[in-house]
Order: sequence, then structure tokens, then C-alpha cells
Amino acid sequence: MDFFKVILFLFLVFSFSADIFAQTKTKSTVKPAEKKTEARADSAEADKKGNSKSYKELLKKATTIKGIFDIHRVDNDFYFEIPLRWMQRDFLLVNKISSVPLSINEAGINKGMNTENKVIRFSLNRRAGTVWVKTIVPRVESPASDKITQSVQENFTGSVIESFKIEAYNTDSSAVVVKVNRVFDGTEKSFNDVFNDIGLGTSAKSSLSAIEDIKTFPQNLVVKSLLTTSVTEGNNTMPVSVKVTTNVLLLPDKPMTPRFGDKRIGFFTTPRWYFSDKQQQMESRELITRWRLEPKPEDRERYKKGELVEPVKPIVFYVDPATPPQWVNAIKAGINDWQKAFEQAGFKNAIQAREVIDTADFDADDVRYSVVTYAASPKSNAMGPSVIDPRSGEILESDVIWWHNVMTSLKYWMRIQTGAIDTAASAKNLSSALMANAIRFVSSHEIGHTLGLKHNMEASSAFPVDSLRSPSFTARMGGTAPSIMDYARFNYVAQPGDGVRNINPQIGVYDRYAIEWGYRWLDAGDPHKELPVLQSWIRQHENDPMYKYGEQQDAQNTVDPRAQSEDLGDNNVKASYYGLQNLRHIVPQISTIAATVGEDYYEAGKLLLAAIQQWQMYAGHVLSNIGGFYLENPVQGDGKGAWKPVPAQRQKEAFDYLKKEAFNMPGWLMESQLLAKFLPVQDSPMGPFEYTPYNIRRNAQYDIIYKLLADERLLRMAEAEVFWGKENVFTATELFSRIHAEVFRPTYKGKSLDIYERMFQQNYVDALLVSSGKLLEKLSAKSLYDDCDYMQPKADFNQEPTALRNMNVSLMSRTSEAALLKRAELLKVFRLLERKEKTGDELTRGHYQDLMLRIRRGLNIQ
Repeated sequence: MDFFKVILFLFLVFSFSADIFAQTKTKSTVKPAEKKTEARADSAEADKKGNSKSYKELLKKATTIKGIFDIHRVDNDFYFEIPLRWMQRDFLLVNKISSVPLSINEAGINKGMNTENKVIRFSLNRRAGTVWVKTIVPRVESPASDKITQSVQENFTGSVIESFKIEAYNTDSSAVVVKVNRVFDGTEKSFNDVFNDIGLGTSAKSSLSAIEDIKTFPQNLVVKSLLTTSVTEGNNTMPVSVKVTTNVLLLPDKPMTPRFGDKRIGFFTTPRWYFSDKQQQMESRELITRWRLEPKPEDRERYKKGELVEPVKPIVFYVDPATPPQWVNAIKAGINDWQKAFEQAGFKNAIQAREVIDTADFDADDVRYSVVTYAASPKSNAMGPSVIDPRSGEILESDVIWWHNVMTSLKYWMRIQTGAIDTAASAKNLSSALMANAIRFVSSHEIGHTLGLKHNMEASSAFPVDSLRSPSFTARMGGTAPSIMDYARFNYVAQPGDGVRNINPQIGVYDRYAIEWGYRWLDAGDPHKELPVLQSWIRQHENDPMYKYGEQQDAQNTVDPRAQSEDLGDNNVKASYYGLQNLRHIVPQISTIAATVGEDYYEAGKLLLAAIQQWQMYAGHVLSNIGGFYLENPVQGDGKGAWKPVPAQRQKEAFDYLKKEAFNMPGWLMESQLLAKFLPVQDSPMGPFEYTPYNIRRNAQYDIIYKLLADERLLRMAEAEVFWGKENVFTATELFSRIHAEVFRPTYKGKSLDIYERMFQQNYVDALLVSSGKLLEKLSAKSLYDDCDYMQPKADFNQEPTALRNMNVSLMSRTSEAALLKRAELLKVFRLLERKEKTGDELTRGHYQDLMLRIRRGLNIQ
């Protein structure tokens, strides 16, 4: 069958089945009473054809439970009795993991994780005697009376993912009975494709998979299944059995009034497209994700007058009964800390933390419950995703995944960042009170995500660096930043003797402001009518850095140095110097802090690696100033510019820091007395991995140099030079001049080079050759697409998307200023080595000849 015949065939099939695809918004000419009569007639005719059994005959041996769908179990077969009134209503299919084996636990896949959600509709296919299930992407909206609405309905139809045979109609023909085993027992992937969703790329083995339990409630039903697959790696095949829970949740008949997002406030969003007859182009909006908090009807006038009132339905989080009891109160405190933010939005008792008193009916995987799920796992992290109604952005349920080993990260952060100023953090054994205090801030941060808030990585830049050394300032402002949604871990700026006690992140000014902006109830009924009010709230604080939002960026290509993970203060160069002073104080104590008499130095080795990584992190914070831009999200009338380069003086200060503290790892960080006993240790799937001194120095140095010479950085510097003039910016030419002088200082002096000086030159030349070689590679069709792929936003599973906004500078980099600068620098180095190849000792001369051979080969010099 050729292409045109296929198209014709599909057209005929579609035409024949057009009535099946009719959407709910299409006006019906059948009255409700007539629908019931028609259903009875269909039932009778189906019985005549032998396509379904009688209701009583089918279910005479059934065990039945009542709920949104009555569930009938006959031996090992499960049946849904779906009322006809629920046909064409929106349901949300929510899939969660309930238990996992060791093999994927180690990969960070754990209980409570949400793998896939999708909106579905059940529709009755009378002719075929089946119920079809369609997936719907509810992204579009148009006025019912507009002509374009017909086109919207025809161009945004649902797709059929499943078909169930109607086994029977109930006694009054108001519901149909369908057998559902295959969509929950692993036979079909239409409702649950867990093994693809978690990245295994396999299918369930139906002979080793089964439905374990089904429960039904007034608004949802819950299906629990055990699904088994096998994964082959090399010559080994490993079985993997995962318990999964599928929720089928009835969405509200009337969606919550959405609220439009604004780039100046950090909320997660879901897209919405608006069509109307009056438009000249489609309206594209982002709806913020938030809980439906509304005052009770009888309290609305009091609310409008500014009185605190309780919401119709509060936000309730349950603490997993599996949580170790000594941490329960800390987790609850982190939840309850958001009360003040909601009070600023006009609601009291809006968010509540509860313990599970009766576990008989409690199920953490039931979407009726929002839970802080405690996962026994070696993974060191926490995560706060939410289940969203995509029609409005309403958060329906949230789960914080709390990995037990997050305490490992907290322990290292506290010891490395604050051990110099807090004797409790540098003690051999951390107290439960100290750990509980840290757990409280992590709880608050993750709950912030479940309330709809994104990371605000720019918040910490609002505090002057030296103010972080002030006991009164940190006590008054609370912690390390105006937002707990920044990664502003612990106060590494404060010095011994400063007397600073408030060193943990806390919910701050920005957080309370953002919650008020997103949750204060406006009796508008239309998100368009809210816009003037929402914008006026932003204008009140638009010039105050305490209320500034800075989006999370790609850590490998940071554009705005103010919005970085784990930096502190308004000058990260100055803050990093302070951090190094504290780090220098704590490193000599590592063996006494982390090693126990009679046991090995494994923990001490891990703590030493944490110290080295902290040193690297400071260097990364500083490095981002070079070629950096301060980014804004201006709107008409606010007088702000969208971008401007980091001041030239700050960039020069950043380079001086790198020259002094980062190009060469300081000796005190690799102290011989420590290295004689243990090496830096990192855990790996194959066991602890030890780093030797020369290797770790070389790798750390190469990483800094390679990032400093990144094409994106050099191209941003070229943009700044073109737009602002080279006399007003730190140019790429000056950068190369400064680093060249530093790398080859002993060569110009004719000295013999030691091993570290040779390493510095090798790393520099290699970074230039590698990056230059990439620029010269012929672009394939695929790589060309990747180079232009800034048009396509990407997001990892359960990760917050990162963005560089409009600062894409990578197109046609082969013929860019970056390529010229790198090749010119290599030629400059080559000419220098030609002049100096006979200076220094024998090893130095051999080193120069080696570099010349590399450059000659890399640039194809004959």
C-alpha cells in the first residue's frame, strides 16, 4: 500500500469513527432522559449479540467495594463499574513507586516518587460495545460563543490509549462494567509504563506481575501492582520487581481560577494557550502552580478587610510513620515555619503538619494524602515534587521524598562551612539537636517547592558580605539569605570571634512576599483581571534587592554570577576569601574530627574531599564573574535594562583571586601530615575511590582553566566589547594576556621548571588545543541541530529546569572571536617556546619540545 493509499485509508477510518472522537464541548442534541433510554437499548442489543453477560451473572461471585467506581473482584479478575455520568469527565492518572529492590534503590529510585501523570477521559463507544480511554493535553482555552472554538475542538482532540470491552450494564443501565486487569498487571503500558519512566527501557513480564490490591473512594481509586522486569548489563541479567501505585483521580468539574506567572517571581508554571475571535495572535501564558486556598464564603468580606481567616481547605502534610522519631519534630517544624508566610497572604492555619495516628486507612501513595516520605537509601538528597491539575495549575497533592542519607551532606556542610565558628559542628559526634536544626531548614526548603516556589539563586546576593559577620544583622534578617529557596547553605563568611549564631538558612522576606503574591485571594474569577493588581505588588518592591528573583542557571555555563548555587553575599570574590580563611582553619583538624581511635581513616578521607570540593566551589563562584552578565527581566516602564556586563574591576578582582588561590591548589589543603595517613576519598559503585595528590591537583587545575577558556565565556566578552566598548569592559584579549603571563612567568625568566609549573603549562596548552580542536570539527547535521537547540527547552526527570534566558552565544563558534583568540594564543606560545626551548634543565627543555610537538600537531604546522 503506497503512501497516498494509506492516507486515504486513514481518512475513511477517521470519517467512519468521527462520532467517537466528539469532544465534551460539542453541543449535544440528546437530552439526559433520552441518554438513559439509549443506554438501555444498547445494553439490550449487546445482550442479544452475546457481547456481554447479564450484570447478575457476571458478578454473582464478586466481592464488591463502593466508591467513585464500584470495584468488583471475581477470583483474580477486577472490574470497574463506571457510571455513565463520568463519561467525558477529566480524570488524572497518577503513577507512583511504592517499593523498590536494592538494585535501583542505589540509583536513587525510591518509594514515593511520582513517575508519570496524565489527564484521561473515558468515553462510551456504543457501536463497538467498548469504553475508550483518551489522553487529553488540556493546554488550550477559548470562549464557548466564539467561532474559533469549533476549530480549537477539532485541532486539539484527545488520543485513544486504551479500549475496554463492555462486559455488562448495571441493573438500571446507568453504568458499564469493564475488566481492567491488563492495564494494571503489566500486560499493557497504556496506564503505567514504569520501567521506561525510570529509565530501564524494559517491559513488565506479565507472568511475574500482578494486581495486589484495589481500593476506591468518593473522588479517587487506588490500584497497587507488583511489576517485574529483567535488566541485562554485559553478561549479567538481573530481575527487578517494583511495586507501583496508580491513582485515578476525578478532577474538579470547575477548575480553580488560575493565576498568570511573572518572570520576576519564581513559581513553577504550566503552559496555557488562549484563542479568541478578537485576537491577532494566540495568547500564550504560564499558570503558576499553587494550592487552592480560598476563604470560606462567610469570611470573604472579613478577608477583604485584612482580617486573618482560615481557608476552606488547608494544606496538610503527613510525616511518614517510618521516620525516625528523633527527626519528626524537626520535619514538622520546617512545615509549620511557612505559617507566617501564609498569614501575610491573609490565611491562618493554612498549612499544617500532622503525624499519622491511625495507620489502618493511611496510604502514603494515595493522592488524598500529601506526605513527607522517608526513604531508606544511600542517596543523599531531598526532593519536593507536586501533582498538578494542568488545566489551572492547582496543586492537588505533594510528596517530599526525604532520603535518609541527606544527613551525610548536612554533616559535611556544617563541618566544612561552619566548623571554624561553631564548636558543635567540629565535634567528633554531632549532637541530635544540631542535626535536627539542619533538618528543619531542609524540610522548609523542600516544602517551599511543594508550595510552587522555584529556586531563587539570586536571593543571597541581597546581603552585604560583611553583614554576614554581624550577629545583630543575621539575627534580625534570619540566616544567610532573604529566601530559603536559595542554596545558601550555612554561613561560611562569619569568622571566629564574630559571635554570629544565626548561621542556618531560614524562611525570609522574599519567601513571604512570593507566597503572598501567589496565594492572596482576589475575587476576580478571571486571571486577566488580576494582572493590574499583581503587577502593582511587584512595583512596590522592584528596586529592593531583598525581593529579587534570579532563576537557576546551568552550573557549567553560569551567566549571572549573582544567581549561583551555594554562594553568599553581594560580592562572591570577597565572600570566597572569607570562606578560605575558615577552610584553612578546619582542614588541620580533619583527622581528629572524623577519625575514631581503632578505626580506619575512611570518614576523614571523605571529609578531606569535602574540603577540597568546597575550595573548588569558591573558585567556581569567582570564575563566573569573568565574562559574566547581570541579567534582569525588565518590563515596559520600569526603566531597567535586560543585561549589562559585570563591572571590569570586579572581573579583574576575580582573576586575581584565581591567580592567587585557585590556579594552584594551596599547600595547606594537601598538607603532608594528613596525606601521610589518608587520601581524599569518594564513594563509588565499586567502593571507595582514593585520589592521589598530583592527580587531584592536575584535575582541579585543568577544570578551572578549561572553564575559564570556554567558548561561551569568550563570546560573551566579545559581545560586551562590541556593545559597551573595549575601554569599558574586561576584554578577552586582556584575559589571555593575564593568564599567559601567569602560566609562562618562569619561562620568560629562563628558569628550570618544577613539576607543578610544568603541569600548569601542560594543562593550559591542552585546554587550548582540545577546545580549538572542537571548534575545527566539521559539524554533522545532528550537531548543527544541537547547536541551534536553544529553541527547545529541556528539563530532567524531577529536576528544576535551568535557563540562560536570552544569552545564547554559541552559534557559528567555528568562525568566532573565540576561535581566533585561542589559535592566536597557541601561536604566541609556540613562538615563545621556540625562543626558550634551550633554556632551563634537561627536563624543562624536554617539556618545551613536547609542548611544541603538541601545538604543531594540533594546528597542523608543517
